[in-house]
Order: sequence, then structure tokens, then C-alpha cells
Amino acid sequence: MADMEAAPAVGPMPDTAPWPSNAAAWYALTVIIIATFLNFFDAGAFGLMIEQIKGEFHLTNIQMGWLTGPANIIFYLVVMLPLSRMVDIYPRNLVLAAGMFFVTIFNATSGLALGFGSLFALRMFVGAGGSAHAPGAYSLLSDSFPPEKRALPFSVLQLGFILATSLGFLIAGHLFAWVQTFPNMHIGPVNVHGWRWLLLILAVPGFLSALGLLLIKEPKRRGTMGTGDPLPFKTVIAEVWRRRGVYGPLFISLAFGAAMALAMPGWFTPFFKRTYGWQEAQIGTYLSPILLLGQILGLVGGPVFVNYLAKKYNDANIRATAIALSIAVPFGISAPLMPNGVLALICFSVVGAMGIVAAAPQNLAIQLITPNEMRGQVTGLYLMMFTAFGSLGSLLVGVFIDKVFGHDADVWKALLLAYCILPPISCFFMWRAVKPYGAEVSRLDALTPSPTIH
Repeated sequence: MADMEAAPAVGPMPDTAPWPSNAAAWYALTVIIIATFLNFFDAGAFGLMIEQIKGEFHLTNIQMGWLTGPANIIFYLVVMLPLSRMVDIYPRNLVLAAGMFFVTIFNATSGLALGFGSLFALRMFVGAGGSAHAPGAYSLLSDSFPPEKRALPFSVLQLGFILATSLGFLIAGHLFAWVQTFPNMHIGPVNVHGWRWLLLILAVPGFLSALGLLLIKEPKRRGTMGTGDPLPFKTVIAEVWRRRGVYGPLFISLAFGAAMALAMPGWFTPFFKRTYGWQEAQIGTYLSPILLLGQILGLVGGPVFVNYLAKKYNDANIRATAIALSIAVPFGISAPLMPNGVLALICFSVVGAMGIVAAAPQNLAIQLITPNEMRGQVTGLYLMMFTAFGSLGSLLVGVFIDKVFGHDADVWKALLLAYCILPPISCFFMWRAVKPYGAEVSRLDALTPSPTIH
């Protein structure tokens, strides 16, 4: 309690230093988009492999849930805060490049796993390596673009996620079909074939991405509270607690929304295969264009919608997010009930579009109300909620299938139950965040007025 009372009412210090050139800023954004694509592409590609992995290792649905969910976050939770603090201390391009390098190493090594235990352990290290990506990316980009120009790059940043979770399925589906034609090869005790080849060849773009991140020119840190020195974690927690009225509902909403959003890449293939009889290549072919269309519409329409609301409300970022989540809920519930796969995909496409509309302003809102000295750590906390609860969503679906319904074919019932529970809770708390966020924006504007879109 004493720490909470001692936390100062902080605001950003004025900064008149020149901003990075447009070329440097957009190079950084482009390379980060590519790295983001590869991080999320891994999840989608692994989802396509999971049925083949299940057959080879004789897995249960709960074990599948562990591999596509918690396996990625156990070490992630351990190293997330230390690596987020590194974002506040060391050059962010170095932190981003190192993280991508280790993700690539462990992802490729997953192709040599001997069974469930070793594969689970390697997927844990993959999650750990990626834990610094989002805090580093958001912090670096916030210092690369002036406040009045951030809305567009933060929206464009979603292209990495969009392309990975839509076009990525098409690419992964064809790659998966291609590697089935590769000859078997023994590396030690491992018979490399099919899905193992896919994990190994994905190392090539991973290493190239790490090099691209390393070549980013580190921008000057801005929006500091004083000296610019990173704050101790205890002080960061005290400040977040002092402003718990705005951070609290944002964190809770993100947690429940992520549980559903991150469950889907791992369960798309089992859902369409078991419910509608589609095969992996067919799933990739149909899934990609329909999801891509919805997410591109969300990418284009999102900034327009936020700018429209910003003319009337100082809480436009969070208000837009809450409205988008409200639209997504009924379509998510309807998707598993559809009589054919195409209609289910259309419903998922609307959910994806609204997710993209919500993502950019939600992420930007955290950057706008958080001082630079604690931005990496607060973003780390925020994304820890996203990843931890997101991974539990995948496991929850597996538990619903095996323990509640009892049959592999009941994956649609498990998804329906999850959609009825998780997204509505997320939507409720996001609406609870609108008023306190607007109050916090007003407080910061009174300290340092700026042309930022709120």
C-alpha cells in the first residue's frame, strides 16, 4: 500500500529532438511486420501439423491442447518481464533480433522431437524466445513515428498478424503438401518426414528476419517522465496499481479475448476436418482468402472508424475496440453452428475483421497512456495476460472435447461453449474501460497537449 501511495502522478516530459526519417521509420515497421508474420505463421503452420503429430505420437485432445497452448507460454511467463525490462534498457533492435534468432533455433529443433515430452519442451523455448517481440516492437515504433502519425503504422503493423492468420494458412497448406513428397531422412534417432521437414525449412526465413531486425536504426526514446532511466519493476507495478481503474479492465478484457483468439489457430484444422471432412490442403485453400478478406476490411476500416470517433470522443481508441468486440460476439457464437464449412468461415471472417479493428487502437491506447521508462514492462504485463490466457483457451477447448463431450467429433460443441463464455466477458470489461481511459487521456492532455488520436 505504501508503494501505491508513493507512486507519483506522472506525465511525459517535453521533447523537441527530431524524429527518425520516414525511410528509417518505415524500414523498421516493414521488418517488424515480417517478423510478426513469422511468429504467428508458426502457430498456424503448427495447427496444420497437429493432426499428423497426433497420429505419430498417439496424442489425446488434451495433449493437443497443451502443445498448441500452454507449451508456448510456460517459459514465456518466466522470462517475459525480464525481457520486457531489457526493452526499456538495451537497444530494442538488438533485443528483437536476439529473440527472433532463438525462436528460429528452437522452432527448427522441434522438427527433431522424439515424442510428446521433448516436443512440449521445445515449444516452451519457442514461446520464451518470442516474449520480447511485441514489447520491443511497440516501444520502438512509438519512438519512430510522431504521435499524430502513429495511427496508420500501428494499423499497418497488424498486417503481420493478418497475413499469417489468413494467407499463412494457404502458404502453410501448400508447404505441408509439398514436404509430404520429401524423402525420409534419418538424423540420429529421428526419422525426418512430413511435418518435421516443414519445421526445419522454416529456419531460413527466420534467420533472415533476425538479420533484418538487427539492421534497424535504434530511435531516441521519447515520452519519458524525467531522466529517461528505466524504472524498477516494483515502481512500475505501483504505478499500474495506482491507475488500476484504467489498466485493470483493459488487462482483464484482453485476457478473456485472447483465450478465444489464440485457441482458434490450433483448432481450425481439427474443427474443419472433423466437422466438415475437409483435408489440410483444402483447409488452407479456403481458409486463407476468406479470412484475409475480412481482416483486410478490418485493417482498412479500423483507422477510419477510430478517426471518426476521435472527432467526438477522447476515448476513441477504447470505444472503437469495445464496439468491434460487441459486433464479433454473435458471429463467433454462430460459426460452429453453421451447416457447412463456407458459412462457418464467413462467420469466422467477420470475427477476424472485428479483431483487427480492435487490435490497433487497443495496443496504441496502452502506448499512449504509459511513460517510456515503463512502456516495455507495462506492455510486457499486458501481453503476458494475452499470452497466458490465450494459451489456456486452446487447452480449455481440448478439455471440453475430452471431459465434457467425450468424442473427437464434438470439437464444434467445445468451440461453441468457449465462444459463449470467453468473448462476452472480454466485451463487458472493454466497455468498463471506456470511461476511465477517457479520464486518463484528459489528465495527460492537461499535462502535455499533443495532436495524438486518443
